[in-house]
Amino acid sequence: MKYLTFFLLFGLLIVSCGDNQKMKMEVAGNVKGLKKGTLFLQKVEDSVLVTLDSLEMRGKGDFLFETELESPEIYYLYLKKDDNNDINDRITFFGEAGKITINTIWNGFDSKAVIEGSDAQKKLEEYKAVMSRFNAQNLELLRASQDSVLLSNPMAIDSLQVANEQNIKRSYLYALNYAMSNANSDVAPFIALTEVADANVKYLDSLYHILSPEVAQGKYGKALKKHLEARASE
Repeated sequence: MKYLTFFLLFGLLIVSCGDNQKMKMEVAGNVKGLKKGTLFLQKVEDSVLVTLDSLEMRGKGDFLFETELESPEIYYLYLKKDDNNDINDRITFFGEAGKITINTIWNGFDSKAVIEGSDAQKKLEEYKAVMSRFNAQNLELLRASQDSVLLSNPMAIDSLQVANEQNIKRSYLYALNYAMSNANSDVAPFIALTEVADANVKYLDSLYHILSPEVAQGKYGKALKKHLEARASE
């Protein structure tokens, strides 16, 4: 019996050590052209944006942050430049265990960022690339609805409304299908919570029940479960 106990404890120790290694994230990269400023690594905790670490940038754009995480989740790199301008100074990325590289330039900090090393980030970028087409269609329909000629034509207005509803429906279906197709990634519950949280409960419930055990126990998997419980009590 004591041998069984020993092996069980040894096995738990190995698993624990392995988990500790997986829980470390390194975020490194370069902000080309940056001469002076402060770079912050941030994330949301209990609905509050908190700073995990910061680095004074003086003459060089290289940076390195190390942190521990319980599961993959959204992080932010915020650059406070000495130009009294906070516009376009925050990069959003999906953090996960391992090394993540972020390279960008000082005057296009968020728009020119190239993020590598995160599988969840790749999936999120793939999703956003398709969703941008739905958003572009929404903008076209919005502009058309403001046309003075069309405003005087009830049939045209009705057609635009139908087209808009269909476009929204297609975007919802794509979001749900993409999430279900990536149920082994933390991006799945994240999309469900941030993009289609008001979708039919049966679809969200179906998604939750096909999440891999690891994802279901992650930050967004747990949040999706709470969201479903709240929806059920309405």
